[in-house]
This record gives sequence, structure tokens and C-alpha cells, in this order.
Amino acid sequence: MSTAVKEMLATYPADLGGVDRDKLTRCIEECVACAQVCTACADACLAEEMVAELTKCIRTDADCADICAATAAVLSRHTGYDANITRAVLEACAAVCKACADECESHADQHEHCRICAAACRRCEEACHDLLASLG
Repeated sequence: MSTAVKEMLATYPADLGGVDRDKLTRCIEECVACAQVCTACADACLAEEMVAELTKCIRTDADCADICAATAAVLSRHTGYDANITRAVLEACAAVCKACADECESHADQHEHCRICAAACRRCEEACHDLLASLG
């Protein structure tokens, strides 16, 4: 299956410095998906009757969405690549995804959007860890 992310990475005119293209592709895709799902979950939380009880979830969703979007952007740029920056961004993304998944899981039995969000966060966290491990 060919994706736009994979297609764009294939067009990069220089070497990616040994970065595993499949893991990079998956991580970018999971970051983009997680950012979208977290944004939608925060919005759904705002529409819930018990919104006051979901403030931490909304905040964590918003933080996760922003960091995932930034991570996808950083991972999409390769010119002047700095492995230390990439590692730091991936570690931050994995950490916020774990925090968001933990928070959303605490509401998953009451809110389907939180269950879906937690799953997306876990996939993104895993993709970040997989790419980090491949960087050495």
C-alpha cells in the first residue's frame, strides 16, 4: 500500500542517513492521525455534559495534538538532519502520547471518543519508540 507520506519520502533527493523509511513513514502517519484524533476528542469532551470533570483530558488532548503535529513536521524535514533533535522530539511525543492514553483510558468506559483516542495515542507512542530504537 502506497501512502502520500511514503511517496514523499521516496522523492527526497538525498540519503536519509540510514533512517528506516518504513518506521519513519509509520511514525509520521501515526503522529498525524493522533493529532487529529486528540483534537476531535478534546472537542467531544467539550460537548459532554460533565465537561468540568474532563478538563485534564481536554488539556492533555490539546497538548498531545500539538506535540504530535510538531513531531510529524520535524520528522518530515531531512535537510540538515540532527539526530539529537529527532530523538528529543520522539521522546517528548512518546511521553505525551502515554500521558494522553492513560488519561483517556480513565474515561474510556464512559466516552467512546476517549477509548478511540487512547488507542490512537498508544499506536503513536509505539511508533515513536520503534523509530527511536532504530536510530541507535
